[in-house]
Amino acid sequence: MKLPELKIGNLVARVPIIQGGMAIRISTARLAAAVGEEGGIGLIAASGMSFDELRSEIRLARSLTTGIIGINIMVAARQFAGIVKTAIEEGIDLVVAGAGFSRDVFALGKESGTPIVPIVSSVKLAKISEKLGAAAIIVEGKEAGGHLGTDQSLHSLLPDIVKAVKIPVIGAGGIMNGRDIVETLKLGVGGVQMGTRFAASNESNASPALKEFYLKARPEDIVLINSPVGLPGRAIRNPFAEKIIESTAPAPETCDGCLKHCLRNFCIIKALIRAQQGDVETGLVFTGEYIHKIDEILSVKEIFKRLLAEVETIN
Repeated sequence: MKLPELKIGNLVARVPIIQGGMAIRISTARLAAAVGEEGGIGLIAASGMSFDELRSEIRLARSLTTGIIGINIMVAARQFAGIVKTAIEEGIDLVVAGAGFSRDVFALGKESGTPIVPIVSSVKLAKISEKLGAAAIIVEGKEAGGHLGTDQSLHSLLPDIVKAVKIPVIGAGGIMNGRDIVETLKLGVGGVQMGTRFAASNESNASPALKEFYLKARPEDIVLINSPVGLPGRAIRNPFAEKIIESTAPAPETCDGCLKHCLRNFCIIKALIRAQQGDVETGLVFTGEYIHKIDEILSVKEIFKRLLAEVETIN
């Protein structure tokens, strides 16, 4: 099979693969640029970044590739609007918004001509997104990592949503190899989003210890936790995840007010940062459902090479 181009607004990606935006600081400029350089769409995970840090990341990505670079930002973040405005000021190619839904963001995109791509998990939100001016939508199934908006599988969600809207639909959640890409494209989507496979890449900003932890994960290690954001989250079982599940995780001693609304059952920003820095005992390790399918850390170039080779063998 030959993969189609992915068109989002005036953007045209040669390869219809978006790299998921993984925070905190897992997908930064180096990873996003490597994906953009291979013809996909690279995303910088902006959640938890200051405005100045985001500017620096966008500028670094631009220095590394002429490919398509976007940001992913949690709607639940208190600085959501400021992050979007900062990225637009820096000339970001597109904005992907998840972990909540914002009507206001579409006006920012319209004013600047920046494509806005919300992550949704229902026909209702897909239709609302299209009406408000979304350039495309990412439909995320229960197989995805991080914050989840549904308990339904991606392939059960896609048919009705694809029929409901005319804008491009991108499938996300559990896509790990070439066959997964082809099977998802056959459901009528314009492209796919892959996060977990790129978290376990050379260019990922995850620490070496975290990457090794990814490789050790087995299917029985994958758990759901209650996030302070107010959504379930998919993670790898470790001592800290066990404490969250048992409601014994330490409550925040201080609060930076990073979320618009926080359950305060633990500090998610600090827990994700600990994991990113290699503390796989007391950090929160978000992951997709099928991380056990990854058995080696590869460069982004090699990941694309293998994915495209797998796709070519499938009719």
